[in-house]
Amino acid sequence: MRNRMKMQGVFALGMASLMLGTAWAQPAPAATEKTAAASVIADATTEGTVTVNGQIIAYTAVAGTITVGGTEAGDAQLGLDGKLLPEYLASAPKDIADAAPTARIFYVAYFKKGASAEKRPVTFLYNGGPGSSTMWLHMGCFGPERVQVADTRHPEGAPYAIRNNGASLLDASDLVFIDAPGTGFSRIFGKNAAKAFYGIDPDAQAFARFIRRFLTKYDRWNSPKYLMGESYGTPRSAVLSADLHGIDLNGVILLSTILGFDNSVDEPRLNPGVDQAYALALPTYAATALYHHKLPNPPASLDVLLPEVEQWALGDYMHALLQGAALPEAERLKVATQLHNYTGLPVDYLLKSNLRVEGGAFSKMLLDATDTTTGRLDTRYTGPDYDPLSEQAQYDPQSNAVSSAYTAAINSYLRGTLKYGENQTYKPNAYRDPDFRWQYRNGEGGQNVMPSLAHTMKANPGMHVLVAGGYYDLATPFFEGKFEMLHLPIPLNLQKNIEYHYYPTGHMIYVNDAVLEQFHNDVAAFIHKTEDGSATK
Repeated sequence: MRNRMKMQGVFALGMASLMLGTAWAQPAPAATEKTAAASVIADATTEGTVTVNGQIIAYTAVAGTITVGGTEAGDAQLGLDGKLLPEYLASAPKDIADAAPTARIFYVAYFKKGASAEKRPVTFLYNGGPGSSTMWLHMGCFGPERVQVADTRHPEGAPYAIRNNGASLLDASDLVFIDAPGTGFSRIFGKNAAKAFYGIDPDAQAFARFIRRFLTKYDRWNSPKYLMGESYGTPRSAVLSADLHGIDLNGVILLSTILGFDNSVDEPRLNPGVDQAYALALPTYAATALYHHKLPNPPASLDVLLPEVEQWALGDYMHALLQGAALPEAERLKVATQLHNYTGLPVDYLLKSNLRVEGGAFSKMLLDATDTTTGRLDTRYTGPDYDPLSEQAQYDPQSNAVSSAYTAAINSYLRGTLKYGENQTYKPNAYRDPDFRWQYRNGEGGQNVMPSLAHTMKANPGMHVLVAGGYYDLATPFFEGKFEMLHLPIPLNLQKNIEYHYYPTGHMIYVNDAVLEQFHNDVAAFIHKTEDGSATK
C-alpha cells in the first residue's frame, strides 16, 4: 500500500501490534540471525486430548521446524532435515552469513489419532502483520487449548487461564499453525536473508515451500488441503494459493479480509482521488455508533441498519465523493447530514473533513466528549485518550487489552505443554527487527492481490472460499471484504463458490466465546462439504 503500508498495522494479527497504535506506522526494522544456523532443535512430540461438542479427540502434537531455501534452486539443495544434500556440501560457504538464504520455519501440527491420513483434511493456519507470529489463531481460535480473555475488557493481568478449547477445529481437520519467517521461533539465515523472505511474493513463496516439505515429511500429499489466513494472512493466502503450483486446494478460509490495499480506511488521504475506502468503512462506522448509542435515530438492530447503510454508501455517498470539488453545496450539506445520521459525528465536523473520515479519526471522534478512544481492531473496546487534542486515535484499546494474555499464553503453552522452546525467545512479531523491511509490489504504489485469488479459482474451479469477519472491525472492514469478492475478475458462475459469514465482533472474531463456537461450526461445515471435492461438481 501506499504510505509505509498499513499492512504493518492492518494485518498483524491479524491483530495486535498489527494493528499498531498509530494506525500504520512502519515499525523499526528486524535483525537477521547471523549465528550458526547449525543447531536445528529436535522436534518435540506430545500427546493430548481435546473435547469438542462432547466428543473427546485424542491427538498427537508435533512442535518443530522445517527449513526452506530462499529460492527454488536453493530449496532443492536442502534435505528434509534442513541440511545441504551431500552433493552440495563441498561448495558451501564456511560462514553462515555468506550462505544462500534459508528460513527455519516453526510450526505446531496436530494430528487426530486413528484417522486415515489420506482422507483426513489438513488445514494450514497463519496470522498476518506482515510480521506477526501465529500465536493469535493458535491460542485464541482453533488450537486444542485456548487462553480465556473476557470480551471487550482489559484483563487485570497474569495468571491467565489456558483451558480446553471446545471450539477447536480438530474435529474436522488436522491443523498446522505456522509462524512466518522471523517471527515466533522461526528464524532466517544467510546472505540477504531479509530480502529473500520479507515481501509479498518472497513470503508466499516461502510458505509454499514449507507446505510442500510438510506434505512430504508427513505423507499428506493426497489429503484434502485448506489454507486459513487472518488479516494480512488473507492477501498471503491469495498469493500463496497461486504459488502452490500442482496442488489443487479444496478451500481457502479468509478471516478479516483485505486483498486490495487501496480499500483500507487507515490513511486514504494519502491516496487522493481514490475514495471508495470511505464508503466501504461506513457500515462499520454505523455499527459502531449504534453499539455505543451515538446514533440520533437508532434502528431496532444491526440487521435493519446495515443493508440500508451499505446501499447508501455505494449509492448517494459514493456518487457525492466522486464529484469532488464539483459537488453542489446543497448536496454537500445533505450528504453530511445523512453521514451524521449513520455515524453520530457532528455535521460541522463532517463538512470540515470534506465528507471523508479516516478510521483513526473516527476512533478518536466518536466518543470525543468523554476523552475516550474506540478500538481499531474491534470498535467495541474503549480506552482513555492518550491526547484529548489529537485528531486521530493514538493507540488501539483492543490490542492493548489482549496482547499480554496471548503472549503469556503462547510462551507458557509451548514450553510447558508441548515441551518445546527451552532457552529460545518466542517473538510475537518482527516489527522492530533492524532488517524488517517489507517489499511491496511496484514500489510504494497501490497493492492488489485480487488477481492472484482469481487466478487460483479459475485454474481450480472446484476450490471454495469462505470469507469471514466482524462487524466492528476497522482494520479490515467487513463490507470491504465483501466488495472485493464481488469484484474478483472471475466468471460469474464461480461466485457460487464463495460464502460469507459475519459476526457481531471485531477483527479477532474469536475473542467472543459464542461467536467462536458459531465460527467453528461454519468452518467445520465448509470443510465437510468440500473435503471430497464434490461440492461444486
